[in-house]
Amino acid sequence: MSQFFSIHAENPQARLIKQAVDIIRKGGVVVYPTDSCYAIGCKLDSKDALERIKRIRQLDDKHHFTLVCSDLSQIGTYAKVDNRVYRILKATTPGSYTFILEASKEVPRRVWHPKKSTIGLRVPDHPIALAMLEELGEPILSSTLVLPGDEDPLTDAWEIRDRLEHEVDLVIEGGYCGMEPTTVVDLSGDQVELLRAGKGSLLPLGL
Repeated sequence: MSQFFSIHAENPQARLIKQAVDIIRKGGVVVYPTDSCYAIGCKLDSKDALERIKRIRQLDDKHHFTLVCSDLSQIGTYAKVDNRVYRILKATTPGSYTFILEASKEVPRRVWHPKKSTIGLRVPDHPIALAMLEELGEPILSSTLVLPGDEDPLTDAWEIRDRLEHEVDLVIEGGYCGMEPTTVVDLSGDQVELLRAGKGSLLPLGL
């Protein structure tokens, strides 16, 4: 049975944030709110938790997982960022964007895209997610919570608990996050390539 925390979306309770992060540190799988849909995530180096997420979402090895980061400097630790990319990131983080970048050696190879050596990265604009990231001190390996057979992400934490109470270790209820996913942009090449138009505005990207 999964645990269920109701955390204040604007002023997260520190005690619950610490308990949530302890679950992640111990290899747990957690559903948590972001500024763009609920996400399912785990510790970056937890192979077993990653396999659980793949099984829950029925994902193959070609899926681009996302490192949800606390800030721009953390992105620079886990991805290769040149001056061009840095300017784009600075103009769009925190926000509802996911960027595809070449992974650094800090990222386990098992979560790299098998052909491109890339990884998704983002900095959410959500107090609960940011509080968890600050407490954890490293990114959360994440994916949008869209279950097999569903076209849209799950938006209600109580429904999430009902459907995943035997699959995940914790569901965090943090209010309505919406159901529009992030704007996904590939910055691994010479040009800015829009992969998915979502919640993040295209104006800062020059698109």
